[in-house]
Amino acid sequence: MARLFSDRRALIIAIGLLVLMLVPLAGEVFYTRLATRMLIVALAAISLDLILGYGGMVSFGHAAFFGLGAYAAGILAFYGIQSGFIAWPASIVAAALAALVIGALSLRTRGVYFIMITLAFAQMLYFLFVSFRVYGRDEGMAMKGGRNVFAGIIDISNHVVFYYLALAILVVVAWALLRLVQAPFGYALRGAADNDRRMRAIGFPTYRYRLAGFVIAGGIAGLSGALMANQSLYVSPTSLSWVTSGDLLVMVLLGGMGTIIGPILGSFAYLFLEEALSSLTQHWWAIIGPLLLALVLFTRGGIYGLLMGTSRRG
Repeated sequence: MARLFSDRRALIIAIGLLVLMLVPLAGEVFYTRLATRMLIVALAAISLDLILGYGGMVSFGHAAFFGLGAYAAGILAFYGIQSGFIAWPASIVAAALAALVIGALSLRTRGVYFIMITLAFAQMLYFLFVSFRVYGRDEGMAMKGGRNVFAGIIDISNHVVFYYLALAILVVVAWALLRLVQAPFGYALRGAADNDRRMRAIGFPTYRYRLAGFVIAGGIAGLSGALMANQSLYVSPTSLSWVTSGDLLVMVLLGGMGTIIGPILGSFAYLFLEEALSSLTQHWWAIIGPLLLALVLFTRGGIYGLLMGTSRRG
């Protein structure tokens, strides 16, 4: 049974990678740009899945790290620093440091209090950037000078090149997270989510494990934000808002939390439905809402669970 489960997962991954590799061959810039956006958002979704699906930390402020990563890249470009070798690591570090501070305070609470504190921090950052006139306030700002440059090594101003770079980053990060959650760190994180008191009783410093997971997730979300800033050539406070955090939560639940692969599928499905339905009606959420409700009520494990044949509730 375990081998069948593993083989099916490998097949899903192989088919998914093949489809993603072929997307730019369609020759349509629109589809390439849409798929690139899906890959970038999927990166943020799997970072949330690390703390939500494995760590049991229901963060409603994950967009704070995504937005900080975007603003780090945008602000550096504003001051003439176009190098991706500087901007992208800066985005990761800025988001990870914010996650360290926010996590150090938020993780001392549980349940609804944790949700509200993470939301409060995200909204504080949102209103902070709204107040910066030099960075466009609530209108945001364009990426000055275009996309980041990598000293002639790779030209991400080309949509196809940028697409494959985003795909490579998603694959590497997803692989690394899959290895991480299967390592002792991952088991400790899950143990803390299941029974924190028992884990502490047998000697595990669960607070440190949870904080480390929170910081890792924040850094990955920051990288996703830098990629999104380069994709859209625009940075806005909405990237820090609770709406963005809610979208990421929906993607994780839709795809199947605690799987890493599931949130990738969920982000693709969510953005595809958004693009397809929003062109038909401005009330597209009225269609997506019941679909999400049915998926949550009648299946287990989201889209990933359906594909793996483990979706039946019983």
